[in-house]
Amino acid sequence: MPTDAAQKGLWKLMLKLPALRGQLQLLTVRNTSLLSLCAAFHDASSTLNSLRKDPNVESAIIRGYETLCSEIEGEVIEISLQGPAKQR
Repeated sequence: MPTDAAQKGLWKLMLKLPALRGQLQLLTVRNTSLLSLCAAFHDASSTLNSLRKDPNVESAIIRGYETLCSEIEGEVIEISLQGPAKQR
């Protein structure tokens, strides 16, 4: 059963990656690593959104969170493209 953060992260990723929606839904049922990445994406993207609203935050910090979100998204795409047969 996914945590609240994992579920929210999954929803965000499904909106961001519409071509992988079905695959993500199927894989998160049995892939705990993917669920962890969904939770991490939720946390990082929520923090990024908050930082972008704060005019006092240094742009380097924002870029760091943008990079983190992109890296998590890349890992999710890689897992999704491996398909269910290659899941751990």
